[in-house]
Parts: sequence; C-alpha cells; structure tokens
Amino acid sequence: MRDKPTDVAVQEFWDELRKTTQARIGLGRAGTALPTRQVLELAAAHAAARDAVHIPLDTAELADTVRAVGIGEPAVVTSRAGSREEYLRRPDLGRMPAESLQVPACPADIGFVLADGLSPTALSHHGAKLLAALVSALGDRYSMAPPVIATQARVALGDHIAAAQGVRTLLVIIGERPGLSVADSLGIYLTHLPRPGRTDADRNCISNIHPPDGLGYTEAARVAAGLVGGAVALGRSGVDLKDTSRALAAADPDELT
Repeated sequence: MRDKPTDVAVQEFWDELRKTTQARIGLGRAGTALPTRQVLELAAAHAAARDAVHIPLDTAELADTVRAVGIGEPAVVTSRAGSREEYLRRPDLGRMPAESLQVPACPADIGFVLADGLSPTALSHHGAKLLAALVSALGDRYSMAPPVIATQARVALGDHIAAAQGVRTLLVIIGERPGLSVADSLGIYLTHLPRPGRTDADRNCISNIHPPDGLGYTEAARVAAGLVGGAVALGRSGVDLKDTSRALAAADPDELT
C-alpha cells in the first residue's frame, strides 16, 4: 500500500526536525508500539549509558595522555567509596578523600582535577583534550598546579584536593550523568578559594562538553577562562558570578575567531 500524501508530509516534517536535536522525536509507530529499529536503537543507547557508568576508568592510559599536556606529573587519588557499587549508593563517600590523600603541595593560581564521576567513558574520551584546551586558554595568565586524576569521585572531592595542593581556583573536569542520547558528556565545575565545606552555590558549571555534537573544547575553555577572570576580580565564584562570554563575543565579533 502506497503512502498517503499526508503521511509523506508528516514524515518529511519529522525528518527535518530530527536534524536539529538528539532527542528521540517523531519515531513512528508499528501498531501500538515503536518500530523495531527504534526499539533496538533505544536498547543500544541504554546499554551504552550503563556501560559509561560502570566501565572503570583506565587511570594509567589517562595519566599518559594527561602527562603529555605538559603541566606536570599527574597524581592519582580515590574517594572513600570502596567500589563502584558503593559509590553509586553513597554519594557522600564520593565527596570525601580516602584516608591517605597523597597529593603534593603545589601552590598555584589554578588547579585541575579530572574526575570519573558518573561517566568514566566521558573522561576517557575527552578529558585530556579538554585539559589541553584549558591550559591553552589560561596558561599565559595564571600559574598551574600539576593535574590530579580522581576515581569514584564527586565534585566536592576536588575541594579536599585543592586544599592539599594550595590552589586558589579549582577546575573539576568530571563525567556527567549519561542519558539515552549522550553517554560521554563532560562538565567543568569552577570553585574559587576552594576548601572542604563549599557547596554547589559556591560553584559555576559548564556542561554538555562532548564534541562534535555538544560544546567543543575550545569554546568550553573560553567560557572557563572568562569565569576564572571574573572569579579572581570578584573574589568568589558561584551564584554571584555570571558567564559574560557570550555578551562579550557579541560585542566584539573578533573574539569568535
């Protein structure tokens, strides 16, 4: 049976709209269910999201690529969560360092923590490249401590690491919670004057970093550099600090090149 003109028009409408989003829209129907192809794609996406959460971070491989960025020998630390299962059940343990936090003191303007978070896969795919972009954007203006790789880590673990290092502004690069459209997205959490006890209200977040479909490394680093400059000038980060990078770029188109 040939498609009706209205069916063709509806399909063309959804085909064009799907080009603008990764969301699953206009998937069609097979009776009262989804078409087989869409069911299989959804199952594959769910499996990829589960793998992104549970496949452990290869710290040795990541350390090699991070070392090549050239800001020092990366240290590797872990949280108080003893296993991935405990990490997922007990977010509080992921915010606390293990009993012996082996991080050398290295006072600097900027500290970097690369944390596996809820997607070690994201950190494996993008962590070193994003770090390189951040170093390129910040290196001419600020001193930088050697990077730290943290496993079974939540964002607040970075506050303990930063306090041990003695850095003034901390950037935590962390794997974000995977979804059914994206399983390897990174976020950057910025905290000025980090110390244990800081809350999410004291931080600024840049999320959805996963080129080519999400935010690119260079753009994320540009936003981070603007936030770092604002935090230094303001003396704090968090709810009082706003991202003005887009407004500045609109006012000076040369900033986009």
